[in-house]
Formats: sequence, C-alpha cells, structure tokens
Amino acid sequence: MRIGLMVEGQNDLTWERWLHIADLTERLGLASLFRSDHYFTGNRQLQSLEAWLSFAAIAREPHSYRFGALVTPITFRRPVNDARMAAQVDLLSGGRFVLGLGAGWNEAEHRAYGIPFPPTKERFDRLEEAVQLTRALWTQDPASFEGEHYRLEEAGYKSKPAEGRPPLLIGGAGERRTLRIAAQYADEWNCVTVNEPEGYAHKVSVLERHCEDVGRDPATIFRSMMVFPVAAPNEAALRAVTAKTMAHFGLDPDASPRVMIDRMEGRGILSGTTDEVVDKLGRLAELGLQEMVLQHMDFDSDEAPEYFASEIAPQVADL
Repeated sequence: MRIGLMVEGQNDLTWERWLHIADLTERLGLASLFRSDHYFTGNRQLQSLEAWLSFAAIAREPHSYRFGALVTPITFRRPVNDARMAAQVDLLSGGRFVLGLGAGWNEAEHRAYGIPFPPTKERFDRLEEAVQLTRALWTQDPASFEGEHYRLEEAGYKSKPAEGRPPLLIGGAGERRTLRIAAQYADEWNCVTVNEPEGYAHKVSVLERHCEDVGRDPATIFRSMMVFPVAAPNEAALRAVTAKTMAHFGLDPDASPRVMIDRMEGRGILSGTTDEVVDKLGRLAELGLQEMVLQHMDFDSDEAPEYFASEIAPQVADL
C-alpha cells in the first residue's frame, strides 16, 4: 500500500505553503499530492488557491509523485476546459497528473459565486457525459460527442495526451450512481469517509457488481481512499494530537480525547496509535485498497506529513 498526501486548497492555503508542500511531498518520498477544488467549504474569508493554476505551478518541478484534484466538480467549468487543461498539465508534468472528477456537492459555494447547481440527478448525468466527452477529446481526431448536456462537433485538438493518459479518477462512495460511473469509466476509484473495513468491503462489493453489469474486470480499477487522520506514535501523543485537532475544528476542549477519537472513527476519520493505524490499513489492503491519501490541515507544521512518511508508510509498503 502507498501513502499519499491531500490538502484543502480553500482552507487558507497560500502559494508559499503550496510550493513548500509540493517540495515536502517529494523529499518525504510520498506517492501522491492531491488537493481539493473549492472556492470555500466553511469560512469564506480564508485564502483559496485556484486549483488549475496550482497544478501548473508544480507541473515542471522535478518531482516523481502523481498529483491532481480530489476532486474537480463538473459544475465549475465546462468539461471541455477541464479535459484540455488536464491533458496539457499531464504533458507538462511528464505524465504525472490525475484528473479527479465529481458531481459537486456544496450548494452554498455555488450560490455565492453564481454558479448553477442543478438537482442531484442532473449533476450525475452531467458527470457521466463529462467523462465520455473527455475520453472522446483525448482519443478522437477530430472529436465528436452528442449528449443531453454537452456536445462536441468535430473538435480539433492537437495537444493530446499520451495514449492511456491521464488517468480518470472518480471520487465518492454513492452506490447507485458514483460507483456505477466508476465501474464503467474510471481508471481509479477514490473512496471517502468509509475507512472501516466492514463498510469498505460493502462498497467494494457494490463496485464489483457494477463491474459485472458493464462487463469490466474490477481489477483494472486502481483503488485509493482519502481520509482525515488523527494518529500518533503512542497514546499520550495521540491525546495531544486529538486535542489540537479538536481546537482546529472548534470542538469542545473539555471533552475527553479518547471519547472524541471514538466519535471520529464513526465519521470516517482514521485515528489511533501507529500500531492501530497500521492494523487498520492492513485490513483495508486485504480488501484491495492500494493507496491511502491522508489529509493535511496544519499548514504551519510539517510534523504530520513527516510522521506519515517515517512511521506509517514503511510499515504498510509491502501490504
């Protein structure tokens, strides 16, 4: 199993922090660096970097890890724009970019910026069409596509990516549409908020049923997961990390850290001592998980990424 890093690009991420994290990811030997694509999710007043500019900023750096968005909402831009930018960033980076797509979920964010926010069914219909249009633009010359929401008419596009690149990632855990779209089109499925082995096993079984329906070998889909970690080498250090996390999210500072850890587990947060976390990752690896992408929120410290790289990654590398 590989370990990657994820940062929230809308939670006070600055250019200095982003470029530092990009270099840090390489120095620590982590497998990936992903970031969100949002204007805001909670506090509208925080610094927020435009995702595609941030990708271009690190594409030419001499790094070896893969990078991309977890995930880009198809509501923000026309899919032809995402597809063209993804192909060009992948070429610019020497084939390291991952195009992560999702249906979009934050209605308040869309409303604040005047971005249309269609009903759920339409957003997923648009996501499925966007994936098909993207494949057409990358592989056809000229490219044509006719959907209910999007179309191409002999679109000429010469800066095509290399064959089979970049990979398309579908993020989410919705059983009816998300996993169906992943089964039919995705090179990678990134599961979120389902890090308990029993829950993940169920999602995997749903994905495999969808694969059977569309005639696809589920082994051809790379499997990753994004979680927020609250982990430390021992119980005492874990209590300190938990207290810091509680303060970061404005939770009750007088609550018991261990009680909060138990509550976090139920919310899809990966928590525990190093041994506990490695054990959980081992059980997930047995279910086919290939990469765990850990969120990093404390931009003022490198302590968490360094811990992931030195204490967790080596112990799960052979899983």
